[in-house]
Amino acid sequence: MIVRRLKEDILGTPNEVHAETKTWTSRRLLLKKDGMGFSFHDTLIHGGTETLIHYANHLEAVYCVEGEGELEEIESGVVHKISDGTMYALNGHEKHWLRATKTLRMICVFNPPLTGREDHDKDGVYPLLED
Repeated sequence: MIVRRLKEDILGTPNEVHAETKTWTSRRLLLKKDGMGFSFHDTLIHGGTETLIHYANHLEAVYCVEGEGELEEIESGVVHKISDGTMYALNGHEKHWLRATKTLRMICVFNPPLTGREDHDKDGVYPLLED
């Protein structure tokens, strides 16, 4: 069994990852090395920012538990409002902008699981890393 506490076990450790762009902070609770077949994250998208995201190598499901913002699908131009209680799943590797008007707190699951070192490249992609 794996038990981790955000404040005691993640904050201030290498599992608290800050984007180079300073637009988000990902608190990575489960990673590839944990052997669960997915990774699990508590992520902050900082208010007043926008992040280009294109998970070409991963599927992601996201559940917003706090904040306000929007997700804009680049290909279609469709904009989805994001707030507490909104879930979205990127099942087609959709390239999008994620904008936070008020800091968003998102619970995220990735498949394949992240190793913990990933950050978005210039195209918004996480590389597919091995441990």
